[in-house]
Amino acid sequence: MSRRGGGMRLDPGNLMRQVQQMQQEVERIQNEVEQQVVTASVGGGAVEVSITGGLEVRGIVIKPDVVDPEDVEMLQDLVLAAVNEAIQKARAMMADRMAAVTGGMGLPGL
Repeated sequence: MSRRGGGMRLDPGNLMRQVQQMQQEVERIQNEVEQQVVTASVGGGAVEVSITGGLEVRGIVIKPDVVDPEDVEMLQDLVLAAVNEAIQKARAMMADRMAAVTGGMGLPGL
Protein backbone atom coordinates (compact mmCIF):
# COMPACT_ATOMS: atom_id res chain seq x y z
CA MET A 1 0.00 0.00 0.00
CA SER A 2 1.53 3.32 -0.95
CA ARG A 3 0.41 6.87 -0.84
CA ARG A 4 1.75 9.68 -2.93
CA GLY A 5 3.42 12.57 -1.25
CA GLY A 6 5.78 10.74 1.15
CA GLY A 7 3.29 8.29 2.65
CA MET A 8 3.99 4.78 3.90
CA ARG A 9 5.30 2.20 1.46
CA LEU A 10 4.99 -1.51 1.96
CA ASP A 11 8.36 -3.28 1.71
CA PRO A 12 7.73 -6.78 0.27
CA GLY A 13 11.19 -7.98 1.33
CA ASN A 14 10.61 -6.91 4.93
CA LEU A 15 7.15 -8.45 4.93
CA MET A 16 8.57 -11.74 3.65
CA ARG A 17 11.22 -11.76 6.41
CA GLN A 18 8.53 -11.15 9.02
CA VAL A 19 6.43 -14.01 7.65
CA GLN A 20 9.45 -16.34 7.70
CA GLN A 21 10.26 -15.34 11.28
CA MET A 22 6.65 -16.00 12.32
CA GLN A 23 6.74 -19.37 10.57
CA GLN A 24 9.92 -20.33 12.42
CA GLU A 25 8.41 -19.23 15.72
CA VAL A 26 5.25 -21.25 15.03
CA GLU A 27 7.33 -24.35 14.29
CA ARG A 28 9.37 -23.82 17.46
CA ILE A 29 6.26 -23.48 19.59
CA GLN A 30 4.59 -26.50 17.99
CA ASN A 31 7.64 -28.64 18.77
CA GLU A 32 7.78 -27.28 22.31
CA VAL A 33 4.06 -27.83 22.98
CA GLU A 34 4.16 -31.33 21.52
CA GLN A 35 6.54 -32.27 24.34
CA GLN A 36 4.55 -30.64 27.14
CA VAL A 37 2.25 -32.86 29.18
CA VAL A 38 -1.21 -31.96 30.45
CA THR A 39 -3.23 -34.04 32.89
CA ALA A 40 -6.99 -34.47 33.18
CA SER A 41 -8.73 -36.04 36.12
CA VAL A 42 -12.35 -37.25 36.31
CA GLY A 43 -14.56 -38.97 38.87
CA GLY A 44 -13.08 -37.01 41.75
CA GLY A 45 -9.60 -38.21 40.83
CA ALA A 46 -10.65 -41.81 40.19
CA VAL A 47 -9.10 -41.75 36.71
CA GLU A 48 -6.27 -39.50 35.58
CA VAL A 49 -4.85 -39.26 32.05
CA SER A 50 -1.63 -37.53 31.04
CA ILE A 51 -1.20 -36.55 27.40
CA THR A 52 1.31 -34.50 25.41
CA GLY A 53 0.50 -31.49 23.30
CA GLY A 54 1.15 -33.82 20.36
CA LEU A 55 -1.81 -35.94 21.61
CA GLU A 56 0.32 -38.88 22.74
CA VAL A 57 -1.09 -40.53 25.87
CA ARG A 58 1.73 -40.76 28.39
CA GLY A 59 -0.07 -42.31 31.32
CA ILE A 60 -3.33 -43.47 32.82
CA VAL A 61 -3.80 -43.80 36.57
CA ILE A 62 -6.83 -45.64 37.92
CA LYS A 63 -7.50 -45.70 41.65
CA PRO A 64 -8.03 -49.29 42.79
CA ASP A 65 -11.29 -48.50 44.59
CA VAL A 66 -12.94 -47.53 41.28
CA VAL A 67 -12.28 -50.98 39.78
CA ASP A 68 -15.51 -52.92 40.19
CA PRO A 69 -15.79 -56.16 38.19
CA GLU A 70 -19.56 -55.76 38.38
CA ASP A 71 -19.46 -52.32 36.75
CA VAL A 72 -16.78 -52.32 34.06
CA GLU A 73 -18.84 -49.87 31.97
CA MET A 74 -18.42 -47.14 34.59
CA LEU A 75 -14.65 -47.55 34.49
CA GLN A 76 -14.67 -47.46 30.68
CA ASP A 77 -16.76 -44.27 30.77
CA LEU A 78 -14.36 -42.65 33.24
CA VAL A 79 -11.32 -43.52 31.12
CA LEU A 80 -13.03 -42.23 27.99
CA ALA A 81 -14.03 -38.99 29.71
CA ALA A 82 -10.50 -38.46 31.06
CA VAL A 83 -8.90 -39.07 27.66
CA ASN A 84 -11.29 -36.68 25.93
CA GLU A 85 -10.76 -33.99 28.57
CA ALA A 86 -6.98 -34.38 28.27
CA ILE A 87 -7.21 -34.01 24.47
CA GLN A 88 -9.27 -30.84 24.87
CA LYS A 89 -6.69 -29.42 27.30
CA ALA A 90 -3.83 -30.26 24.94
CA ARG A 91 -5.59 -28.62 21.99
CA ALA A 92 -6.40 -25.54 24.07
CA MET A 93 -2.77 -25.31 25.16
CA MET A 94 -1.63 -25.41 21.51
CA ALA A 95 -4.25 -22.85 20.45
CA ASP A 96 -3.25 -20.46 23.25
CA ARG A 97 0.43 -20.67 22.37
CA MET A 98 -0.26 -20.19 18.66
CA ALA A 99 -2.51 -17.19 19.31
CA ALA A 100 0.38 -15.56 21.13
CA VAL A 101 2.55 -15.88 18.01
CA THR A 102 0.01 -15.15 15.31
CA GLY A 103 -1.62 -12.32 17.22
CA GLY A 104 -5.02 -13.92 16.75
CA MET A 105 -4.83 -13.44 12.97
CA GLY A 106 -6.93 -16.57 12.47
CA LEU A 107 -4.45 -18.21 10.13
CA PRO A 108 -5.70 -21.58 8.88
CA GLY A 109 -4.03 -24.61 10.41
CA LEU A 110 -2.65 -22.65 13.36
